[in-house]
Order: sequence, then C-alpha cells, then structure tokens
Amino acid sequence: MFTNLLHLIDGRPPHGADHNAFVEEVQVHEGEPRNPRLERIILICWVLIAIKHVAIIWAVSRYHVPFHQLWVNFPTWLLGVLATGIYYWRVRKSPRVK
Repeated sequence: MFTNLLHLIDGRPPHGADHNAFVEEVQVHEGEPRNPRLERIILICWVLIAIKHVAIIWAVSRYHVPFHQLWVNFPTWLLGVLATGIYYWRVRKSPRVK
C-alpha cells in the first residue's frame, strides 16, 4: 500500500503498469439471427391488424357511435409499430463487443 502511495507522490507509474495499458483481446459477437417463424407471425399479426382496421372503419360508418375510429385504430397500430420496430432493431443492431 505504501509503495503505491510513493508511486502516486513521485508521479511514476507502478512497475508493470505499462503492460496493463494495452488491449490484449477483443471478441466480437454477431447480433441475434433473424427468425423466419417469428417474422411470419409478425406478418400474420399485421394482416389481422389491417382486417381489424377495416372492420372498425366499416362499423363506425355503418352505426352511429360517439367516438372517432382512430381512438381504436391508432393505439393498435402504434403498439404494432412499436413491437415490430423493437424486434427489427434488436436483430439489426451493430455487433456486440465483449
């Protein structure tokens, strides 16, 4: 402990400190691979969202309801965009350095 204090006071680096100043190894791991089954499920969900949008638009135009169709359609669309965006962001993000 006292030798480290003396090195700190002298301003000299401790013996062997130059060895630790260099990067010895870098490991790069690729991101997660794309999952075709999950992408098919995402596509099916988007088709179901589109069908729901059409059904809501039809129901609002056919029957008198006291709200606009976007009160139902927009949150559904927003949640779908958020979930799809998170999936594709995680798959396509830059490689992780460990």
